[in-house]
Amino acid sequence: MISTVLVANRGEIACRVFRTCRESGIRTVAVHSDADENALHARVADAAVRLPGAASADTYLRGDLIVKAAVAAGADAVHPGYGFLSENADFARSVTDAGLVWIGPPPEAIEAMASKTRAKELLGIAPLTDVTETDLPVLVKAAAGGGGRGMRVVRRLADLDAALTAARAEAASAFGDGEVFVEPYVEGGRHVEVQVLADTHGTVWTLGTRDCSLQRRHQKVIEEAPAPGLSAPLTEDLYGQAVRAARAVGYVGAGTVEFLVADGRAHFLEMNTRLQVEHPVTEAVFGVDLVALQIRIAEGHALDTDPPPARGHAVEARLYAEDPVNGWAPQTGRLHRLAVPDGIRLDTGYTDGDDIGVHYDPMIAKAVAHAPTRAEAVRRLAGALERAAVHGPVTNRDLLVRSLRHEEFTSARMDTGFYDRHLADLTSPAPDPLAPLAAALADAHGRSRFGGGWRNVPSQPQVKRYAMAGEEHEVRYRHTRTGLTADGVRVVHADARLVVLESDGVRRRYDVARYGDDRIHVNTTTLTALPRFPDPTAQHAPGSLLAPMPGTVVRVAEGLTEGTTVQAGQPLLWLEAMKMEHRITAPATGTLTELKAIPGQQVTVGSLLAVVQAP
Repeated sequence: MISTVLVANRGEIACRVFRTCRESGIRTVAVHSDADENALHARVADAAVRLPGAASADTYLRGDLIVKAAVAAGADAVHPGYGFLSENADFARSVTDAGLVWIGPPPEAIEAMASKTRAKELLGIAPLTDVTETDLPVLVKAAAGGGGRGMRVVRRLADLDAALTAARAEAASAFGDGEVFVEPYVEGGRHVEVQVLADTHGTVWTLGTRDCSLQRRHQKVIEEAPAPGLSAPLTEDLYGQAVRAARAVGYVGAGTVEFLVADGRAHFLEMNTRLQVEHPVTEAVFGVDLVALQIRIAEGHALDTDPPPARGHAVEARLYAEDPVNGWAPQTGRLHRLAVPDGIRLDTGYTDGDDIGVHYDPMIAKAVAHAPTRAEAVRRLAGALERAAVHGPVTNRDLLVRSLRHEEFTSARMDTGFYDRHLADLTSPAPDPLAPLAAALADAHGRSRFGGGWRNVPSQPQVKRYAMAGEEHEVRYRHTRTGLTADGVRVVHADARLVVLESDGVRRRYDVARYGDDRIHVNTTTLTALPRFPDPTAQHAPGSLLAPMPGTVVRVAEGLTEGTTVQAGQPLLWLEAMKMEHRITAPATGTLTELKAIPGQQVTVGSLLAVVQAP
């Protein structure tokens, strides 16, 4: 029997595994980088071991340090989570060589499937080698790892070499393996996967299908189980291929076989030899704990002959600290509050007051709703996210709510091109016009509660300015002997945390939370208080390129120097933030008059990277 488990991972998945371990009476050990010293997963474990450094290559990708940590902490088993070393056969061997139990598939199965090129060869599928115009579009893909890292769609042959270079660099940074390959890019397809679970006694379960078609940058955003609208023959084909793939490599434990479904056919993509981020939707539908089953299988227990029956429908949305409007740029900062309504499962690696840093994936949490039907589950999740308190950096919360309510999704007609078609509409600003007034009234109450704030001439209006949804808003209100007033709006109640306004006969409640001097959250709207008189020193020359996020300058375009003529949209440099590369391009055609960025340089949000002067 396993008594102590070390999770060779961080954040949300480490916390999720720890939860099952606690329920099973198993002690837990965390590993953490210096950047994660105060992270939730390090705080909730029974013991924690430091991995010196912050970069993944120095910490969570150092299998030797993790094995030493397990031995030092007295663990007798290692759970790999997902990402990092979860699909690294050498790491699995080092765990078992140290006399520890590996809660995962055999190293030989990992080797056969962890490399997507070898997996395809095993199943008789050859990657593209000599790409021609007739092969386009193609997808450049990392042979190791997942999560959309090391992937690039290429539509012009001239872009292939640059895509290969960028994909190799990103894959090497994320997975420690820069191998990439090229395959046909099937457009208009759905991303469908099958959850498999196998024991050491020859039993292989298929636990239904999942649809993961809503993706950005090839990373999943919304997932659901079962995949809607699949015919019975197609579903049986998916199950059959998944079982054959598992049996072909002697698979043991939890794994996922992924397909692209188009024109009624299933095209094999890969087998992930680990637990998936989206596993909670399968757990909800089948009423199982996949982590508990992983542990039981690792202890040698046999699965029942047949899996439990499926019940209802489940939908999961990934909440990211990112800005979909600005190229999905990752965001950092203090997460002041995170809370969802009752009845929603929330898997997270953060709690109120935690900081979201620059070093790792920007996912904050996964919210999961389960209901008897798909329509009910989708409605429940959209409503919960809309009412959730997410106070801190910019997130994709509004995008998630709109996606779940989009007619193409509610009618189950989505595919992997969903965001390519609809992103502009899904991110168009639709803020509450009364939110700035509510913020101003709450602020006025907070500043006046000791009796010193109402000495102005009654006829003189108070003026406040806020930035909301990229635009500036000015609000005016007055304080009279009978209370606060605003043109056209009746102030029913106002205090520092709650404002109730009545407009056109409709009364609405506004919960207000303020953090620091300028960031205000009013219901689901985020505002920034602006000074009465802008700082004239906070101006930049026209054509200035400012860092959209904190990160590291990984490279500058070859031959780029001050005085170079550049074209609008031309890539100038690349930033790495949260394990993703972000391309910084010229804002206009002109002359590069300043180049401040240097490879290896750490930059903060708003740092001046370069200046392009238009003619």
